[in-house]
Amino acid sequence: MRNSEEKRFNAWGLSLAARYWPGEGTPIVAVHGWLDNANSFEPLAQHFSNPFLAIDVAGHGLSEHRPADVATHYIDHVRDVFATVDAQGWDQFILLGHSMGAGLACMFAATFPERVQRLVLIEGLGPPSTNPEKAPETLRKAIGDMQQLREKKKPVYREKSAAITARMSGFGGLDEASSECLCERGLQAVDGGWTWRADSRLRLTSSMRLTEAQIEGFLRAIKAPALLVLGEQGMGGTGMFDDRVNWVETLRVERLEGRHHLHMENAESVFQAISAFLTTA
Repeated sequence: MRNSEEKRFNAWGLSLAARYWPGEGTPIVAVHGWLDNANSFEPLAQHFSNPFLAIDVAGHGLSEHRPADVATHYIDHVRDVFATVDAQGWDQFILLGHSMGAGLACMFAATFPERVQRLVLIEGLGPPSTNPEKAPETLRKAIGDMQQLREKKKPVYREKSAAITARMSGFGGLDEASSECLCERGLQAVDGGWTWRADSRLRLTSSMRLTEAQIEGFLRAIKAPALLVLGEQGMGGTGMFDDRVNWVETLRVERLEGRHHLHMENAESVFQAISAFLTTA
């Protein structure tokens, strides 16, 4: 069993948490998906010998939430990754992202191409987009969501097992072992039982999303050799990234058996695909 240690980083005044597995070779920086946490990479980290840093994105896991009563923005996570790797003193590294984290990894790799030696994406290729004509409607809905937020309460589960079961039915589905792994870092004790640590604002409509043309600009700016791993029963099976694949000149696509969290449920196969990619010229 490969043991990890807890780390904390100051990112623009915000305290971010991470799990770090020491090792040898090129560091791997991992960014998890929406409403997940650093434990998302526990199964995969066990297969690597590289230094492996899995970040709790702001508002997730053990990281601080952004200041109260303000809107949170997807794009701000990119600068948090920048602050974290700078604090580690890593000039170059392998950047790994799952789902939302894959979108953030794409934006980081495009913005700071000199920092990313290799780019590994799991079930994600760029962030979600909005059609330009929908932008005012999206902003209006986001403001309405913020107005109603104080009236909403997080669910409280009397037993951890109930929360684990609930997480299993979340986006993409999740087996019990993987759900329990995420819940270890994603739950907090409250009066009456357990509830989610995650910032409630993460569930709100985004105030502003990039257009597909802007996302194309980011993806075309990626210079590092890139691998996209898709689950046949996950987002890869829907063909939703087919239009974007050709925008990344260096991209190689690997389709594997598995659902959206195949890096947890099918870690061995995902590791083999990534390992083969990292050892090719």
